Amino acid sequence: MKKIILVLFVFVSMGEIVSGVVGAEALHWICKPMIMITLAVYYFRHDANTRSTSVALAILFSFTGDIALMFESAHQLSFVIGLLTFLSAHIFYIMAYRQHQHKLVVDGLQGIQKIRFAFPIILAGSGLVVILYPVLGVLKLPVIVYALVLALMVLNALFRYGRTTTASFWMVFGGAILFMVSDSILALNKFLMPVPQASVLIMSSYILAQFLLIEGLCNHFKSSE
Repeated sequence: MKKIILVLFVFVSMGEIVSGVVGAEALHWICKPMIMITLAVYYFRHDANTRSTSVALAILFSFTGDIALMFESAHQLSFVIGLLTFLSAHIFYIMAYRQHQHKLVVDGLQGIQKIRFAFPIILAGSGLVVILYPVLGVLKLPVIVYALVLALMVLNALFRYGRTTTASFWMVFGGAILFMVSDSILALNKFLMPVPQASVLIMSSYILAQFLLIEGLCNHFKSSE
């Protein structure tokens, strides 16, 4: 059953990406809401003992954010709602990261290692805010807060190093990085300048990010099998 759900997830994901290439609005309205719905079903097909309320809420708020952004062209407030819902999703992902790691581990990043590996992430997040700040207008504060929480989400994924399975770490960290890439392209395209094939780049990185986060968090429990 999980394989069938995964095939459906790939199908609707490809449909959403194709809709961005050819401008098929009907396909977009059908496929985009189904991305997180199929991922939610896929997640809940895993062992009940591995499920987390935080992950479920991250999926729910991501789905809500997807829907809100679909109405962005018609209602400017939809972007703010999307921003707030995805901010909430990041907070729940942070909570999930902390639940999906071993507490007493000596192989995790320590002291100066944390600073060294965290620096590029902080630099990328703050650099984007600096670039966009003059053109954000009334959205300055919401975007800055969102960027801060997004960076914290990626950092918390990084700090799982040595505290979970190797596969779980790299999938979750890769997913977190791709989430930052997707949001960065979206912000550049919306506030600064048109990005060629923006919708394709945003959605392909976003879809892969969400899948890697879900799959990676589920993989954490394989260390105890």
